Parts: sequence; structure tokens; C-alpha cells
Amino acid sequence: MGITRVLTGDDPNIPRNISKYNFKDRCYKPDPPGQSEHMCIMYTADGCSLHEDSPEYKEQNEYQNKKKEEEQEARKAMEQDAADNGEVPDASADAGGEESGKNQFNYSERAAQTFNNPLRERGVSTEPPPVTSFGATLTQWEIYDFYMNDYHAQIVKAKMQEGGGEKKKASPGYGSYEESAPAAAAATGDKEEDTVHSAKMENALKILERLVNQNAEDEIFNDFKYWEDASDQFREGEGSLLPLWRFSTDRTKRKQVTALCWNPQYPDLFAVGYGSYDFMRQGSGMICCFSLKNTSFPEYIFSTESGVMCLDFHPQHPSLLAVGCYDGTVMVYDVRNKGMRPIYSSSIKTGKHTDPVWQVFWQAEDLAKELNFFSISSDGRVANWIMSKNELKMEPVMQLKLVNHVKDDPEETSLSGLAGGCCFDFNKTQEHLFIVGTEEGNIHKCSKAYSGQYLENYEGHHMAVYSIKWNPFHERVFISCSADWTVKIWDHNLNYPIMSFDLGNAVGDVCWSPYSSTIFAAVTSDGKVHVFDLAENKHEPLCEQKVVKRAKLTHVCFNERDYMIIVGDDRGGVNSLKLSPNLRKLHMPVDEEGNLKEGIDPFEVQKAKMDKLLAASDAKPPSA
Repeated sequence: MGITRVLTGDDPNIPRNISKYNFKDRCYKPDPPGQSEHMCIMYTADGCSLHEDSPEYKEQNEYQNKKKEEEQEARKAMEQDAADNGEVPDASADAGGEESGKNQFNYSERAAQTFNNPLRERGVSTEPPPVTSFGATLTQWEIYDFYMNDYHAQIVKAKMQEGGGEKKKASPGYGSYEESAPAAAAATGDKEEDTVHSAKMENALKILERLVNQNAEDEIFNDFKYWEDASDQFREGEGSLLPLWRFSTDRTKRKQVTALCWNPQYPDLFAVGYGSYDFMRQGSGMICCFSLKNTSFPEYIFSTESGVMCLDFHPQHPSLLAVGCYDGTVMVYDVRNKGMRPIYSSSIKTGKHTDPVWQVFWQAEDLAKELNFFSISSDGRVANWIMSKNELKMEPVMQLKLVNHVKDDPEETSLSGLAGGCCFDFNKTQEHLFIVGTEEGNIHKCSKAYSGQYLENYEGHHMAVYSIKWNPFHERVFISCSADWTVKIWDHNLNYPIMSFDLGNAVGDVCWSPYSSTIFAAVTSDGKVHVFDLAENKHEPLCEQKVVKRAKLTHVCFNERDYMIIVGDDRGGVNSLKLSPNLRKLHMPVDEEGNLKEGIDPFEVQKAKMDKLLAASDAKPPSA
């Protein structure tokens, strides 16, 4: 963000309030604006050159020629006189030198012999305008009283105009309006808007706060918008993350960041959920909505009785925010509502989870259905919540049955109990298809049409699966991360992972990039962010950078428009980081000018990149 500077021809040093005495009107009058001379002469010198076509040059040339002819005639006359007297002519005259005719021994310029008249001085005595000295002390309450009196006068005037003739009869005089103003203000107090607490004042203060904050952090805003890491040109296959802002408040320092979500319509707005993963130390929760336009304080704050575990913005209605809590409650907030209470909340009467809700997911709006979203909980249930007119109704979608493999007979499985659900995600092209990660380390492919059984079971993790995400460009590929320190990439047609990465610590969250099918980011409990680009390197991350010290990273989320990510930690802070150019390569076919070639679909190009990786993958099924 830059500051515009305009160069003008006005001289700032020239006074603009000059007054001169007018002899005609016999008073001082200010000069009209724009009459002052703004031209500043730095150097001036008189020249001696004349244009040959100018009248001055012709006149001077005639004078010089006439003078030369007269001198030649005088010289000839002198030579003739000298010849008549028998004298020898002067050699200097014969050589062509001009005779000056001056006395070489006692010469003085004629100008030095001229008498100069003395300079005249004229003075005029005028009478200055009368001046009166004034002094007063101004206090804050006097300013307040003045504005309140003016405010009451405006109320009385408006009431007089609305009342008509009857009001005009009772209108007060000049000195009595202060007495009637409080009564009029009391009569219309319910209808009149309080200026100090009005919506216009709130909007003006919000804009001022953003301006002050952006001016104070001008360097960071310039880095975010315009600065690029030039060192990426010299380190092929590596990248870096530029720290931008840290979002935190005093009320959330003792809480952990348990959820992150960008707003789908406003790319500068994101929501943060605060709770605790320490199940022995549970307390109240909080939701904060931050904006990149004001990084010092959240735009909206909502408090919850139980810790917040997950949240999600509605894709078509960006003001609706679904929230899942530790006590099994799900709620829906409208961030436009200034009240602190949710517009919908689940209860035991309408249905409720009995364990913490780990993830919520809005379903795309259907014209024939009401707004609804899904949730998954440790109680082993996937539920659908429908927003009716008066309450939030719960409909069970699936019960996650526990799968126990018998060692004596690998082919035989016994189903007993319910598995604790940790995460889930719906396919981008097949809305009925979704995958579920459990506390036991299993991944199941499910369908909303078959609530009693799994379509496929995926084995690869041996500890709880913390996050699972479908690839936004390829309908067959999804990624998962677990407490067993690994990140795995899967093809849902195969029951074994096609790629696996060991990050050396428990992986709290993983997220695909919204602009490239081969880029993803993961955060670990040692405070590091790992960014991979499978098109560049299929074995190691392009960037492995420590973001926080003595803290665990819990969640990561990509921005949909800008090349940046936000990461949350267990100390209540959210750090924003900008991706260097090597971490955001799109590998798109471009022409010589750098523009995308005509007829190229970016979505198909990204999908082809992932197909190429799937074809070249050397993954093999695990041996029996």
C-alpha cells in the first residue's frame, strides 16, 4: 500500500494572507488568492546578444557603420594635413588599429564627471486599525456544554418544523431556548439518535482505527503486498515464509487455538476458535473474527460456555458461522448480529452429541432444502443439523462402528462398539461421498446413502488421525495427518497410501493449497511449518521453518486470494506468513509475455499435474 505524492508549482514559503493599504478606500485589504508570484528566480544575468532580424540590431549596426565611416574620414583628413606639413604618418594607424582619440595620460570617463541627483525619500503616516486584546480559558466541559446546547437547539428547531402553526406559537425566543431544550430532548429522547453511540460514529471510529494501525505498520503492509524474496532466484528447490502479523488478545493468552477458517466472501476476514486440548483443564471458549485491515484487535468477539473445538463459514451466506464445542453442543452465529448469543443452539431436547464435536462442515445450499451442516464427534456419530424456523434439528447420518482385525484370520473382521470420530471431509464433485478419520488411526470412506456400512477402509496410521482433506483439484486424492508423526496421501480407489512423509513430530493439521494441486502445508508440535510441492520434490519439503518457540502449532489454513497462510498455536496466538515465490509455482503454460495461453483451463492443468504424480508413484501395497 503506497502513499501518493503530488508535485505542484506553488511555493509553500510565500505568505497567503498579505494585506496592503488601499489609498482609495483608506483601509487595509488582503491580496486576492493566486496573485502572489510563485516563480522563484535562482540566477539571472544580462546578455549582450541581439537577434540579427530585430530592430535593435539594425539600429545598432547602422550606428556602428556610421561611426566607422566618420572615423575613417577623420583619419584621412589627418593624414592629408600631415602630408601637407611634411610629417610622417602614425604606424599604428597604417597597421589597421583604430584611433581612440582619448588622452592616454590624463583620461577620465564622462560619466564620472556627471553630477548625480540625490535620491528622494517619501514617507506616509497612516493610522493602524484598532486592536483589542482578548483572553479566555477553555475547558472540556465548556466544549461539551456548547455542543449539547447546539444539539438541543437542533431538536427544538426540528420539532418546530414538524409541529406547524401550534408549535410556532409556543416557540421560545433567542434567550429562552436553553430552558426549553432539555424538555424537548426528554420528549423526543426515545426517537432521537445518540450521536456518540450512533452507528455512524462507530463506523467512523473503526475507519480511524484501521488508518492508524496501517500507518503504524506501513512496512509490514508493503512487504505483504509488494515485496518478494529475491533469494529464491538463487536457491532452486527451496523457499521461505515471511512473518507478517501475530493476532492475539489478552483474553485468549491462556487458551489454545482449536480452529481456523477464512471467510469465503471477504478474503481479509478469518475466524479463530479458542478452547483447550488438555481435557483435564477445560473452561469457557471464545470466537474471534480478525481482519487484515486491523491487525491490533478483533472485529467481532463471541464467548461460549464450553471450549470451541471447530468452526466453519457458510459458503453462500458468509455471515453464518457454525461452531462445535467440547460439551457436544453445536451452535450457529450470525457475525452481523451485535448480540453475543447464537441464533441457533442444540439442546438435549432437539438432539446433542455426548462427546466433543471435532469438526463441522456446511452443506451447499439447495433450493428445495433448508440450511444444514454436518458434524462429527468422539461419540462415534456423524450428524446432520437442519436450521428450521425455531430450532436446530438433529438427524443421524452414520454411526462409526469400530473395526477389530483378528490376528488368527486376517480376512475375518468383527464389528463391536463405536469408533471415536476426529475429522471428516466431503468430496468436491461427489457430494454424497465423504471420508472419516478416527481416534484408532483408521480412515473410512462413507456415503450418505449407506448409513450402516463403510464403502472402504484405509489402514496406514496407527494413532489418531487429526485432519483429513480432499484435494480441491482432483476428486480421487485426499491427504491425512496423524499423531504418529506422518502425513499420507491416498487414492480413494486404493486402500494403501501412495505417498508418506515422516515429519519427526506429531502433525496437528494439514491443508491443501487452493491454487495448486501439488502444494500442501503441515504444522507439527515442535512449532514448525512444512510446505511441500510434489511437482518439485516428492521426498522432502521445500520449506521447513520454525514459527514459534516453546509452543505447539495446532492448525494451518491457506488464504483463498493472497499467497499467505495462518497458523495457530497452543498459546492463543495466530501467526500470518507470506509464501516466497518458490512456494507458489503454478507450472502453467504461458506465452513469451508471461500470460496464460488461450484455450487453457487452469483447473485441468492442475488436475493433469496430480494425474502425472499418480502415474509415477512407486507406492506398493503393504505385505501381508
